[in-house]
Amino acid sequence: MKKAFYLLFAFSVSSATAQQAATKANTNYPAPVNFTAEQDHQHMMRQLGIKALRPGPSGDEKSPNAANYDEAKANPYPNLPELLTLKNGKKVTTPGQWWNQRRPEIVEEFEREIFGRIPKNVPKVTWKTLVSEREMVGWIPVNAKQLVGQVDNSQYPLLEVNINMTVVTPANAKGPVPVLMMFGRSALPAPAQPPKESLEKINAAMKKLLVEADPSLKAVFEQYPAYTPIAPQGPPPIGPPPAGDPPPTHQLLAAGWGYVLIEPGSIQADNGAGLTKGIIGLVNKGQPRNPEDWGALRAWAWGASRGLDYLETDPMVDAKRVGIEGVSRFGKAALVAQAFDQRFAVGLIGSSGEGGAKLHRRNFGEAVESLTSSYEYHWMAGNFLKYGASEATFGSKTANDLPVDAHQLIALCAPRPTFISYGIPEQGDAKWLDQQGSYMATVAAGPAFKLLGARDLGVGHDYKIAKMPGVNVSLLDGELAWRQHDGGHTDAPNFKFFIPWADKMLKMNTEPASSKR
Repeated sequence: MKKAFYLLFAFSVSSATAQQAATKANTNYPAPVNFTAEQDHQHMMRQLGIKALRPGPSGDEKSPNAANYDEAKANPYPNLPELLTLKNGKKVTTPGQWWNQRRPEIVEEFEREIFGRIPKNVPKVTWKTLVSEREMVGWIPVNAKQLVGQVDNSQYPLLEVNINMTVVTPANAKGPVPVLMMFGRSALPAPAQPPKESLEKINAAMKKLLVEADPSLKAVFEQYPAYTPIAPQGPPPIGPPPAGDPPPTHQLLAAGWGYVLIEPGSIQADNGAGLTKGIIGLVNKGQPRNPEDWGALRAWAWGASRGLDYLETDPMVDAKRVGIEGVSRFGKAALVAQAFDQRFAVGLIGSSGEGGAKLHRRNFGEAVESLTSSYEYHWMAGNFLKYGASEATFGSKTANDLPVDAHQLIALCAPRPTFISYGIPEQGDAKWLDQQGSYMATVAAGPAFKLLGARDLGVGHDYKIAKMPGVNVSLLDGELAWRQHDGGHTDAPNFKFFIPWADKMLKMNTEPASSKR
């Protein structure tokens, strides 16, 4: 007993000493600023000299500030920034001009004014495998790995960033497979269970501990002797699958693909209060952003790129055929990831709306002012707030003052296959997202795909008169693709169209796709 006491005392002393040493070391670093989202928003407005912002439109159609859904009023700024014209007025007519001159111009303006810049001193990420095991997804055997990407915090130990990611590949593949990276919760699909004998030991030990903690449970266990705290998992159900499409992950595996789940919240929080934490806060040593610093969309995209760094080392993954996917705010992030990182070979961009595939200059549903409000501004660079300003030291600005628009963001993905996906308002993919405005942007991006030898939607390039095809009508003949399914706020109904389209575009029956650039 004394020995245990002395061991506990020694451990307590050593822990306290270590904590004191850590506290002393951390006095060399500024403490993280703990702003609320509103405080951070106001701080950025002061930096920019903004006194007032226009309110974002309301989703309530009875509100005095209700969002516009009248197509006659939807295009107050019909002329989009030129896609294939240099800032000096010279036309872009060759791929070389695009890669060496025009594309860098567009990237610069998106970084400075829209999404923000990735700092030059962003720390490295070291990937570690936490779990690696054989699992079953339905009837398909898979290799599943749960990983953590530990971000080097030696320059600011007060914050930690650990990126959560899961990689699942078909176990019976004869070689490396294409994979689709999806923004979502990182979790193993079917964690392996202990054998029956081991599970019985675990349950016996758990019952003993529970009775020690609460003796009244002894009578409960005696009354129900067959009960076990941890129930064994049963075998997969026998018989035909339930009606409807299988889950997207099952469809990918059945088609010979793997998939990756990367957790956005482990990279950067989805709120303004988190901007002094996460990867943005770590690089800024816990201090608020400057106007050109990156927002959450760019941070999530950066995290996806670091996940791709790992996939390039995984022998089961065809690193030249890694795609990126997301829906809603993560559809925005997927489009940003594909636009800025040319290693992503294909993209499925689901219901991305304002800040994604929707034209900023459209007045329909969600608007620029929605993303400059204190609720969603954290997705964007601080500079983006200027375009919602009604009163500022520089006057006022509107969406028409933006130097770039969504068609150019889509064009940055060219010539890589890019599938723009939406559902229908009747099923929950709200009018707020402006499906028509996203279709117009996709049409307007076409000339960049054509210039680089890829195929566009095949409907011409006059975005001003472009009308969406009917629901469930596929425009999938080219590297630039569009489909509006008859479901809601999801891209799941389009997976059965996306997978064969991606197989075709990535030439799955040939050698791995080479880099376009």
